[in-house]
Amino acid sequence: MQPQSAGPPRVAPFLRTAAAYAWRLLVVGLLVYALFALLGRFHEIGVALFLGLVITALLRPVADVVARGIPRGIAVALTLLGGLALVLGVLTLVGEAVAGERTTLVREFREGIGRIQRWLEAPPFHLHPGALADMEARIGQFLSSHRSTLVGEAVSGAHHVVAVLTTLALALFASVFFIHSGDRQWAWFQEQLPVPARGRVAAGGRAAWRTFTGYTHGIVLVAAVNAILVGVALWLLGVPLAVPLALLEFAAAFVPLIGSPIALAVAAVVALASQGPLVAALVVALIVVIGQIEGHLLHPLVMSWAVRLHPLVVAISVVAGSIAAGIVGAVVAVPLVSVVWSVYAALREEARGRTEEARARVGDEPGGTEEAGAG
Repeated sequence: MQPQSAGPPRVAPFLRTAAAYAWRLLVVGLLVYALFALLGRFHEIGVALFLGLVITALLRPVADVVARGIPRGIAVALTLLGGLALVLGVLTLVGEAVAGERTTLVREFREGIGRIQRWLEAPPFHLHPGALADMEARIGQFLSSHRSTLVGEAVSGAHHVVAVLTTLALALFASVFFIHSGDRQWAWFQEQLPVPARGRVAAGGRAAWRTFTGYTHGIVLVAAVNAILVGVALWLLGVPLAVPLALLEFAAAFVPLIGSPIALAVAAVVALASQGPLVAALVVALIVVIGQIEGHLLHPLVMSWAVRLHPLVVAISVVAGSIAAGIVGAVVAVPLVSVVWSVYAALREEARGRTEEARARVGDEPGGTEEAGAG
């Protein structure tokens, strides 16, 4: 009687499951890396298309309302011109506010730097009286000795300004077509696909656009509420540049979790230099209050329009996006993750519906239930 040969070693079920998920995660990670690498290669085009979609999400509902009484082309033109006039008006208001307070700001900042210096010289810091003056002298010496380098950087900065203006022009140009006939362009794209894939692509596209528009409307509303609260609070505290700082808060709110505290930290520095430590401490307290309102009221209430992501997922997305593509990646990361997750959920729900429909059809066939039971 020969001994039985040992079979292949059994693999624990949890290891099988972990391996199955591991290779799927690797594939998803490679796809995300390839996407960010492609966007990094053509980041101006990617940013322009993203901004075009943002403009479309904000202005298409307005254009649809305006187009009820006039031709759609004219309605789109009027809507875009109105939005552009609003943005330019806000920037003009900020410029006038800065120009009007220029003399007062220079005087207050000089006095504020003197107050900060005296504050640092007092207990508990005991900073040497000549330390700040020595630092100013070194900064002046550095600027004078590196003048040519700074001029070169300024020229390079002008090149970046041209790139930014080109990106904005492309975004505006793309938004014209997206607002006017985006649905027809999407329908044409679906017609180029194989027939079996059109249903899944249509379901994924609907979910993606619903999530993207919901996120865009939500984040704009959150940013506007934050900017209004910050602007009113800074005005009541007597902090100069309340309107520009409120606009900075509006722009920074598009980077979830970290944007708003950074903008308010800038406001705290301005308050410290112009009004002293007490007002700066009140601005720091404002950072905590705004963070609580944003995290526990505005985001749960407003972002329910889109996919609600766990704060940990949002934080990881922002950090990963900033590592991959800087500030642009930090802005794009959360809506991109939201859209990907919503498409996955929609396709999973559609597949589940097809499976249940197939089972019901088999059950409705004559003898289908008996054959299924016998099998």
